[in-house]
This record gives sequence, C-alpha cells and structure tokens, in this order.
Amino acid sequence: MFKKIHVGALALAGVAVLCATPLAAQEITVTSWGGAYTKSQEEAYYKPFTAKTGTKVVVQDYNGDLAEIAAQVKTGNVKWDVVDVELAEAIKGCEEGLFEKIDASKLPASDTGTPAAKDFGPGLVTPCAVATIFYANVVAYDKAKLGAKGPKSLNDYFDLAKFPGKRGMRKNPSVNLEWALMADGVAPADVYKVLATPAGVDRAFKKLDTIKSSVVWWTAGTQPPQLLASGEVVMTSVYHGRVVDANVKDKRDFALVWDGQVQVPDLFVIVKGSKNAAAAQEFVRFATSTTALAEQAKWIPYAPARASSLAKIAPATKEWLPNGGHAGRQMLTSAEFWSEYGDDLNKRFSAWLAK
Repeated sequence: MFKKIHVGALALAGVAVLCATPLAAQEITVTSWGGAYTKSQEEAYYKPFTAKTGTKVVVQDYNGDLAEIAAQVKTGNVKWDVVDVELAEAIKGCEEGLFEKIDASKLPASDTGTPAAKDFGPGLVTPCAVATIFYANVVAYDKAKLGAKGPKSLNDYFDLAKFPGKRGMRKNPSVNLEWALMADGVAPADVYKVLATPAGVDRAFKKLDTIKSSVVWWTAGTQPPQLLASGEVVMTSVYHGRVVDANVKDKRDFALVWDGQVQVPDLFVIVKGSKNAAAAQEFVRFATSTTALAEQAKWIPYAPARASSLAKIAPATKEWLPNGGHAGRQMLTSAEFWSEYGDDLNKRFSAWLAK
C-alpha cells in the first residue's frame, strides 16, 4: 500500500513548491516521536530538505513532554531546533515562551495557488506552530488471536468479562479520560463539558478503575504493536498509523476499532533560542508544503493538515485515514481544554496511578 518514493523526485517537487534562497549548508535537529512516524518524516521532509538546501537534519526522539523543552530554554542550552508537538502542547508552550514565533504569511501557497491561510484546517496554524498531520487514537487487536470474535466498539475495551485479558494503555490522562466517559455513555459532543466538572472527572476515573488492574502501560508509539505481537495484551490503545505500518512492514494481521476514535493534530514548533532559527524556519515552511504533506501519507496513513495535500492522496490510502468515513463515534481533542485543565488532570492521573 505504501511505496518507496524517489528522494530526487521529491527534491525537485520541493523546488517547485518552495522558491527560496538556498541556505548555507549547516545542521538542524528535529525531534519527533520515533518509529514509523519519524521514518515517514525522514522520507517526506528530511531527505528532500537536505537535498534542496544542503542542511543536514539530525533526528532525535522524545515522549512529548514539554519539560524537556522548558529545561533547554531555561538553561539556555538549546539542543533541539524543531520539535513535533501535539496541539495542546503547542498552545501551552507558546504561552510560556518556549517557542519562536512563526510568520504564517510566509508559509507556501498550495501548488494551485491557494494561500496557506485558506488551505490549512481551522486552528491548525498558530502564532508558534504549523500543523502537519492529524492521527487517531483507536483500539487495536490481533485478528490472528481473536478473529471474527474481536472487539467491535470502544465499550468492548472496558469489558473484561466479555474480553478477559490485559489492555495496553498510554500512560497519560489525555484520550484515556475521554474514552472512559464515552464508554460510560457520554456523547462525544458532551465529553469536555462533563470532564470540566469535578463530578465528571470522578466519573471518568471511576470508569478507568474498572480496568486498572488489567492495564499494561506504554509511553512510546512503537510499543502497542509490540504488545499485541507478543500476546502481552489482548487489545491496546494505539496511534492508528502504527498498526497499518505493522501490518505492511511486519505482515501482521492487526485490526482497528474506529469507534471512539479521538483525533489529534501534530504540529512543528521551533524552540526558543534555537541557534539555527533561520534554517529551522525554512525547514518548517518546506515540510508543511502541499507536496511534502501528501508524500508523508505514502509512508504512514495520517491525514495531512492541508486540503490541497489530501487531494493528492490515493484512494487506497484514504481508506486508512481518520477522516476516511469510518462508522462509530469520533471526536477531536480539545487543545483549549487540555491547555486549561491539563496540569490538574495530570496531577490527578499521577496520584491515581500511585494508588
């Protein structure tokens, strides 16, 4: 489904999309989430950018914690230039002065001339960040083990009687609390209204209590497919593209449960005090062009943030995108909610884990 693409061809496409003065050869560090996701960025962004500008891209992985970025900015020892963050962190980090401003007017128009401001989805370009993709948090299971009797809904994830065994779950309150409320009967449109109340928070944690003893915690996106493959869990939460990658690359037979999916955008930011800020700005403009975002989907089926990029994606790939018309409940993460309530909910989650 996902084929290799010729780096030289991508470089020429990048030249057509972005006409900019070549930068002096140097080096920037781009920090992301690792695994198949970083691989997709290497092929669609990093290699073509280096071919076009001569600037080498050094790759680092992290777990999404803003504390690592804050420590670099606070000490003045900034080692990362560009970082891939989720929307809530993009907003919070900008408010806290952790990121450089990005001039949206300098983002490239689409290949058909549509201004970037009209090509990106609502809220996907902020004062300090530009979106690349959005992915879905979903439930996955191994069809080789469960076959046609596998889970069909998010509620099955919380049903230990019907599906005994361990569950993989990301060690983070985000998504888990939304899932708990949806599984407890809250409509997706009402989840954040309920979760903004003390009673709603209690309700979510009470639902998580029902499976806590059967949870295997994961922190990196590479882990859920491994947990399924080893049989350590019967089902797991997962970034949906990681399952597709495992099926293609490792010939697995993992299935996705789209019901209850929580969609999350990822964005590029530039760390405040970056010693390579000019090259970092140029990289962000390159990587968020129509062609680059469309090319990334050839390597991992995450939905591009630009409408013009989505139009370039083959139908066979679109079937695996979060917005591919899947049945079941779905919702978008609320960056505003997590920016406002995230600190308190993280503390509550940590205390809950320690019980």
